[in-house]
Amino acid sequence: MKRLHVHVSVKNLADSIRFYSALFAAEPAVTKTDYAKWMLDDPRVNFAISERGQAKGLDHLGIQAENADELAELGQRLKAADLPHLAQPDSNCCYAKSDKHWSLDPSGIAWEAFHTLDTIPTYGEHGRAATEATATSCCSPVQQLTSTVAPKASTCC
Repeated sequence: MKRLHVHVSVKNLADSIRFYSALFAAEPAVTKTDYAKWMLDDPRVNFAISERGQAKGLDHLGIQAENADELAELGQRLKAADLPHLAQPDSNCCYAKSDKHWSLDPSGIAWEAFHTLDTIPTYGEHGRAATEATATSCCSPVQQLTSTVAPKASTCC
């Protein structure tokens, strides 16, 4: 069974852990100096926060597959619909080694489909500092995917 994944970039990790622990009535399953993750069953979600994103707020959404077959099905859906797609096998991000497929929704929100293979001792493959001006998270290839999507006209509120 798949699990929804939500990753939020936060301003203050300790304050956010306190807030989300109260909201979920549970402590995080993983806590690092710059990251925390809850693996909830009600609702069935992998909810992660970090101080790593450039902008605070929603970093990316995803679907966590429980096995390689589920992940292959998710990747095939993206390809079959001719949506922006980037495969990342053996990716190291968020203290985990995973196989991933990335896409962007029409509003530019990054979505990842992933299957976690193992834990790793660092946030990401390159140990990216929180202030480095790259994609919104260590693993989200937003810039690469954006170049495959036609630019959208700007709108005003």
